[in-house]
Order: sequence, then structure tokens, then C-alpha cells
Amino acid sequence: MRKIFTFILMALFAFNSYSQCTENTAKAYTPTTIGIVIYSNDVETVWNAIRFANFSKNQGDTVSVFLLGKGVELDNLIKTEKDLKEQANTFLDNGGIILGCGTCLESRNNKDPKVCKFSSMGDLYELVRKNKIVMTF
Repeated sequence: MRKIFTFILMALFAFNSYSQCTENTAKAYTPTTIGIVIYSNDVETVWNAIRFANFSKNQGDTVSVFLLGKGVELDNLIKTEKDLKEQANTFLDNGGIILGCGTCLESRNNKDPKVCKFSSMGDLYELVRKNKIVMTF
């Protein structure tokens, strides 16, 4: 009797463990929405942020990018950094949109940005509110 009881407990434990593993696996591959805020003008940091945006889009996620503060200097960085320009162009060519803080652009006398679209704090607020994951670089 004890052996049967032990066998039943082990079977229930194994079934429970298996079902938890399959649930986590299914959730891991569900596309999500990701907001990326870039506030750095460090080439390597910005390159990695845009590279991550491209990778995420290739996984099926919806990705939004917002440039804030020094991040709006992306327009100038792509003029001299070939790898960064390639990443930004890939993101834009795949339907991505890069928003840039209008106040930050104006303070840098960039009234006609090429890579990003003039945006506002309201747009940043919407990015934060609508995305499940928000990352900053």
C-alpha cells in the first residue's frame, strides 16, 4: 500500500513539474511590445540599443524607440559611424519609427532631423504607457 501511495505522489509531482515547464516555454515565445528610450550619445551604447531593437523586431515584437537628451544626437552620430547608420537604417527600413524629443532637438539647433521624428513628452508618455517592457540606454 505504501509503495502505491509513493508511486501516485511521484506521478503527480512529475506531471505538475512537466505542466509548469510547458507553460513557461509557451509564454517565453509570445511576442510583446517593447519601448526603448535612448538618452546617451555614446556610440557603442546607442549602437547596442538599436541593434537590440532590430533583434526584437526580428523575434516578432513591436518596438518603439524614443530619443531623449543626448540621444537626439543620433542624427549626427550616423554621419560618422557606419555601423550605427546601418543599424538605424535597418530599423527604419523594417517599419520602425524613431521619435525624438522636440525640445532636446531644438536645444541642439536640429530643426530638421533625418533619423527621428519631432515628438513631445506626450509621445514619450504614450510609449511608456502602451509598452509591456520599457528599457533605457
